[in-house]
Amino acid sequence: MEPSYGVVLVPSVSHALRAESLVRGAGIVCKLIPTPRQLSSDCGTALRIPWSDRDQVEATLRAANLDYEGVYPLLP
Repeated sequence: MEPSYGVVLVPSVSHALRAESLVRGAGIVCKLIPTPRQLSSDCGTALRIPWSDRDQVEATLRAANLDYEGVYPLLP
């Protein structure tokens, strides 16, 4: 079963805020959330995205040269 959501891990809160702005600007619904416990990150904030939009999200972040650690499925 494919997950409903994914999370974008970023190195800092400022990266998370910038990622949120870029992703919303691309017309994708997203939400800042605490980094899930099962995922490791230097930053305590992650960006939740629809899993089906992950490729577009990554393309958007790469186009803006925004550093991010990865996009991972958000498991229940």
